[in-house]
Amino acid sequence: MDTFIYPREITLSRITLVLGLLAWAIIVVGTIGIALIYVLLLFIGYLFAQSAFISWIKGNGVRLSAEQLPDLYASYETCCTRLDMKERPEAYLLQGEGMLNAFATRFLGRDFVVLLSSTVDAMAQHPDGVNFYIGHELGHIRRKHLTGWKWRAPVLWLPLLGAAYSRAREYTCDRHGAACCGSPEQAARALGALAAGSERWRDLHLAGFSAQTARTREFWMSFHELINGYPWLCKRAQAILQPETAMPSRHPLAWPLALLVPNTGAGASGLLIMVAMIGILAAIAIPAYQDYLTRVQTSAAWQDSSPIRDALASHYEQQRSVPDSLESVGLATTLPNGSDLSLNGENMVLSIALPVGEMLLVPSDNEGAIIWECQAGAGLKPNALPSSCRQP
Repeated sequence: MDTFIYPREITLSRITLVLGLLAWAIIVVGTIGIALIYVLLLFIGYLFAQSAFISWIKGNGVRLSAEQLPDLYASYETCCTRLDMKERPEAYLLQGEGMLNAFATRFLGRDFVVLLSSTVDAMAQHPDGVNFYIGHELGHIRRKHLTGWKWRAPVLWLPLLGAAYSRAREYTCDRHGAACCGSPEQAARALGALAAGSERWRDLHLAGFSAQTARTREFWMSFHELINGYPWLCKRAQAILQPETAMPSRHPLAWPLALLVPNTGAGASGLLIMVAMIGILAAIAIPAYQDYLTRVQTSAAWQDSSPIRDALASHYEQQRSVPDSLESVGLATTLPNGSDLSLNGENMVLSIALPVGEMLLVPSDNEGAIIWECQAGAGLKPNALPSSCRQP
C-alpha cells in the first residue's frame, strides 16, 4: 500500500465513490436526463468563473521557475521528485495578505499549486517548512482530490460520511507534506504555524501541542469534529509525529447528534459549493482585473500625451497665452491609440476621451513653469488615475 495514503481514506474513498455513482444514476434516470442539462449549465458557469480565477493567479502571481525564485522552485522540484510526480503542475507565489496557507486548483485538465507569500515569509527561518505546504497541496493533486469529488458530490452532504472522507483526505495530504520534509518534527512544526501564527510557531512545544488530542474526547470537541471536514490541528500534528498511535476515541453521545447534521464542510455540496466559492473569488478578481486594465489605459495616456503637454507648456511659457485649439499650434488631436484629445482654450486643460472615461490633464503655473496634474473626468474613477500624476 502507498505509505503516503491515510488507510481510512482508501475505505471511505471506495464507499463514497460507489454511493456517488449510484446517486448520479438515480438522479439522471429519475429526471429522464434533465439533470444533465443543469449540470451542463453549472459547468459553463464554473468554466467562466474558474477562468477568471486562474487568469488572476497567472497575472498577479509569480510563477516559480529556475530563473524566478529559484530557491522555492528547487524545493518544489525536490518535493515533486519525492512524491514521484512525473507531471509537474504549475506553481505560483501569490500575495497572501497575512493568510497562512496554500492551495491547489485545476482548470481544463491543468493543475496548479499556489503558495501564499505569508506562508513562505513565516517559514523564512525554517525552509524545510515550506516543503510541507508544497507536499500537502501536491497530495491533493496526486490523489486526484480535485476531480474525484465530482463523482461523489451527491453523497458528500451525508452526515458523518462526507466529513469523515474529507478529514481522511487531509490526513493523507499531511503525509505527503511530511514526506517532503527532512523529519516528522519539521513537518509538525510547519503545521503548527496554522495554530500558533507566523511568529510564535518557533516556540511551539510539539509534545505539548500533540498532547492536546486528549481533550478531543470531550463531547463538544467530538461533535464539532464529526461535522467538520478538517481534523483538529493538534490531532494532525500527532498523526505526523506518531502515525502508528491510535487517536483518542470520541464521546459516544456525539455520534447520534452528529448524525442529524448534514455535512457542509469541504466538498459537501459538490459542484454547487465549488461554483459558489469560485464565484465569490471571481467577484473579487474580475473587478480588480478591470481596475487594473483601466489603470493601464490611463497610464498609457499619460505617457503618450507627454509630447503634447510639453509643446503646450513651451507655447505658454513663450507666448504667455493659451492656444485656442490643438490644431492652431499644429498639435495632434489624437493619441497613438486613437483616443481623442481636446483643449480648453481658456484654462489649457487637456481632455483625453478614453474608452473607460474622460481623463483631464490640468496645468498650473509654478513660477513661470507649467506643472501638469491629472484628474478624473466623466465616467472615470479617481483611483484609476496613475499615481505619478494625481493631485496630492
